[in-house]
Amino acid sequence: MFSNLPEPPADPILGMAQLFAADTSPEKVDLGIGVYHDAEGLAGVLSSVKAAERWLLENQQSKKYYSSSGNAEFNDRTRAMLLGPDSAEFQRARTIQTPGGTGALKLAADYIWSLAPQARVFIPTPTWANHNAIFPRAGLELVRYPYYDPTSGQVLFDRMVEALGDLRAGDILLLHGCCHNPTGADLTLDQWREVAAIANRHGALPLIDMAYMGFGEGLEEDAAAVRLLASLVPEVMIASSNSKNFALYRERVGALTIIAADEGQAIRAHAHAVPQARSNWSMPPDHGAAVVAHILSTPELKTQWEGELAEMRDRVTGIRRALAEQLSSNSGRDFSFIAHQRGMFTQLDIGSDAVKVLRSRHHVHITGSGRMNVAGLTGGNVPMVARAISQALAA
Repeated sequence: MFSNLPEPPADPILGMAQLFAADTSPEKVDLGIGVYHDAEGLAGVLSSVKAAERWLLENQQSKKYYSSSGNAEFNDRTRAMLLGPDSAEFQRARTIQTPGGTGALKLAADYIWSLAPQARVFIPTPTWANHNAIFPRAGLELVRYPYYDPTSGQVLFDRMVEALGDLRAGDILLLHGCCHNPTGADLTLDQWREVAAIANRHGALPLIDMAYMGFGEGLEEDAAAVRLLASLVPEVMIASSNSKNFALYRERVGALTIIAADEGQAIRAHAHAVPQARSNWSMPPDHGAAVVAHILSTPELKTQWEGELAEMRDRVTGIRRALAEQLSSNSGRDFSFIAHQRGMFTQLDIGSDAVKVLRSRHHVHITGSGRMNVAGLTGGNVPMVARAISQALAA
């Protein structure tokens, strides 16, 4: 079975990590992999997370299995954070814990295929790279719609709306809830309202990838678009992740939330989705979910976590402003859009040759697509990185 296998294609992210590790320059900067780093360049553990882990160590009484839907308290707290605990949408929704946001998308893909194998999944261009793999692997057809202009840094909303005119009843419309990956360019609430009307007009089901809640404007502000859409469209799915906002990257904490027209339909939809989770991973890992559940259910820890999240968000926002100013000053081009975007990423209009120059000559590592993890910058290296990018663009 294995003797005649060809060499597999290189994983782009793993390949970047290897290139960065092989770079011996003390000035090298990793802006490729999507992890938050603090002002000293460290990807640490939040104090609120450490406190929750200490509490679990002393108080958790068992490691027995939960059901395939995972940690019930985590699921309820996640649903409340996404939709608001007192909302009508909270009542007509149910949540399943998954191994990270990727697991939530995998579960959604398998579930969609089991219910409607003819459904097409409309995804933005550009989008998170794994979207391009998860849905076809489940047997679903992809349709790409235009989303972003890297030259201006703006959403191509008119072209997006035109492309979404091809939606059919039963199709899936994938949207980024906030802090769009890889561009950082989000829809306005008015645009979300128009998207809801399009989904209703064509009978499409929105699937929202919510990986960066709290990294944009704030927890409530970042949830506003999701809550608006859920209030206007009868059926929605949300794939959420706590990797970024709790800095629990390798604990794999995520969830799939299913919103139906009423509570009874939500309960039945949840019951039909659980067997998909059972066949994929039987039960999701609990440690990270238990940490999140304890933080969200303990007022003082929740306040502490919200403060830590605000610090991360404010640092990234400040780095964005500094980078936009330095790039505009050095290049003579307008990069102000970087300051107005949100989240960890921006995508530059930069060719693969310039990316190689950045890596080999300046030791600045970004992805081949031009995506840059702004959260990998520090106040000390922004001027150097801005000069490097400006020189690479001019070459």
